[in-house]
Amino acid sequence: MIEIVRAKLHGIHVTGCELEYHGSVSLDPEVCQEAGICPLEFVYIWNKNTGERISTYVIYGEPGSRCCILNGAAARTCQKGDTVIICASEYVADKKDICAVKPVVLTFDQDNSILERLQYDVQPSPEHGYSMQIRPLAR
Repeated sequence: MIEIVRAKLHGIHVTGCELEYHGSVSLDPEVCQEAGICPLEFVYIWNKNTGERISTYVIYGEPGSRCCILNGAAARTCQKGDTVIICASEYVADKKDICAVKPVVLTFDQDNSILERLQYDVQPSPEHGYSMQIRPLAR
């Protein structure tokens, strides 16, 4: 089994940290739906400001809020305003299955409005085994 990227929120900003809350990350369900991230799904969070890396699960916050709130122990890894990358993954049985997965990547402005909707596209390549492109996602 190979773990690969399935969805990514690139450059989303932390809107809050709630230490006295059940552990998780609260995300806007509208953003999650667009990226294909489910409630209770485990995600990796990488803090671009500090380099901190954690894993936690998603809970849905208020629709339309553009929230990214680190809860419980996760709240100690970020500060409000930090820029993070949130990545959901999946396992594929074989390397040849990588080309079938088309991860959705969303990028964000300072207010967590979506700037870009992208998709990773991996194809077989006789020269290097694979080629990869980042393409705009058709809406």
